[in-house]
Amino acid sequence: MANSNLDASSSSSSSSATNPPLGVSPYNHTPYYCEENVYLLCKKLRENGIAKADGSDLFAVFISNEKKQIPLWNQKASHRADGVVIWDYHVICVQKRKEKSLPHLVWDLDSTLPFPSPLATYVAETIRPSFQLFSEFDRVFRIVHAPIFQKYFASDRRHMKDSEGNWNAPPPSYAVIVAEDRTVHNLNEYMEMSSLDTIKSIGDDTVDTVLTQKLGVLVSESQLEELFSQIS
Repeated sequence: MANSNLDASSSSSSSSATNPPLGVSPYNHTPYYCEENVYLLCKKLRENGIAKADGSDLFAVFISNEKKQIPLWNQKASHRADGVVIWDYHVICVQKRKEKSLPHLVWDLDSTLPFPSPLATYVAETIRPSFQLFSEFDRVFRIVHAPIFQKYFASDRRHMKDSEGNWNAPPPSYAVIVAEDRTVHNLNEYMEMSSLDTIKSIGDDTVDTVLTQKLGVLVSESQLEELFSQIS
C-alpha cells in the first residue's frame, strides 16, 4: 500500500455479479503498494467475469489531500482498536452497478470490512464523514475510469525508496507497471490533489470527464456517492 504516516498521536501505523466472492486470497496484494494492487485487481475482476470484460464498470479511486494526511478507519495496517490509519494516500476500486437493486461495491484489499463492501457502508465505516476532523485531514477523491487507468498508469516505485535508495517496504516480485505509451512513472500525477480543485457540482460534463480523461475528476467526500449515482 501507500506510505503511511505513523505517529503516536494518530495511528500506527458484471456483468455485475449479484454475489461476488468474498475474501482477498484470489487477488494479488503487496502491502503499501495499493495503486499496483488496484491495477491488478481491476485486471483480475475483468478476467474472472465479476466485472465487465472491458472494465467499464470499474473505477480506480485515489484518496489524498494537500497535506498527504488522510485518516481511514478499519485498516489492516492499524494497531489501534478503531482500525484508523493516517495514510499519505490510498487507492481503492469501486464497481458501478447499473441494477438499482444492487449497491455499488468497494474493493479495498487493505480493509477489514467485508470484501467487497457496499459503497454506502464503506463511506460510513471507513471514511466516516460524520466524524469531525480538522480541515487538514479532509479527504479528496480522484475518480479514474479503470480502462483509462490501466492504459496510462505507470510506476517504477521510486516513491517507495528513501534518500539512499533503500526500500521503505519490500516491493512486489513482478515487473514494474509501464504505461501503453511507455511512460515509466506518473503516480505523482494521480496523487496530487487539493480540496480547492474539486468540482463545484456534478453534471453530465463531470461524468464525461470521468469516462474520458486520464486523471478523471476530483470530488469531495460529500460528492463521492452522488457521482457514482450519476454514472450510467
